Amino acid sequence: MSVTPNDFNYIRQLLLDRAAIVIEENKEYLVESRIGPVAKNEGYDSIEKLVQALRNNSNNGLHNKVVEALTTNETSFFRDVQPFETLKTLVLPEMLKERKTKRELNIWCGASSSGQEPYSIAMIIKENFPLLLDWKLNFIASDISTEMLNRCRSGEFSQLEVNRGLSAPLLIKYFEKDGLRWSIKKELREMVEFKQINLAETFPYLPKMDIIFMRNVLIYFDIEMKKKILKQLRSIMQPDSYLFLGAAETTLNLDESYARVDVKYSGCYRLKG
Repeated sequence: MSVTPNDFNYIRQLLLDRAAIVIEENKEYLVESRIGPVAKNEGYDSIEKLVQALRNNSNNGLHNKVVEALTTNETSFFRDVQPFETLKTLVLPEMLKERKTKRELNIWCGASSSGQEPYSIAMIIKENFPLLLDWKLNFIASDISTEMLNRCRSGEFSQLEVNRGLSAPLLIKYFEKDGLRWSIKKELREMVEFKQINLAETFPYLPKMDIIFMRNVLIYFDIEMKKKILKQLRSIMQPDSYLFLGAAETTLNLDESYARVDVKYSGCYRLKG
């Protein structure tokens, strides 16, 4: 299905208004590939008719389906490797020392997609820091998409998904085969609380965070929204907390309150003292 220039601009504005996500001007192919299946599933034989329905009724549920279809959900277990190594070798050992009296740790994955990132962190904790399981561990993972959150909570993954970044020993230890799919064991699923949060809006109440993973999501926002999100993150971070961003993301020229941690390829930041 093809998209007309007017309909493309309407969808771009819809995504900007609902999720503050920017679709570049030359991305018609992205809209066609993501929205075409939505149109078909909803009984429309063209994107044009789908957009007409969107224009005519703002409360028909189609708007959310379109926004969810255009939200990028590319992810994998232990994606990019180094941030998770930094978490294991630097951040969590330090937190064990700094929080040993209080025995409480707050972690937030701000763009959980289909769940690989939070479950990777949960496996690191189970494998290397079982002492944390006796602490008050507040582990929150969020996403804008209800479909993705439902996937996260189910903990079900295809063979292709578990093949991406997950070692055979971890697969055998923490997953169960269920037909053609693999299911995360209950002990891991129960470690994470999944919430729907739109990063473009004012954050709901969250505890002061010790570790935040906000990886590969800021790239989809414009400069002003990036600044707004980084400012909000500051308001919920402990003074000695850690923030992980994606490899293509930075706080440079956006928020001078952050300092990059000198660990290669980690995308790790702390608040300046």
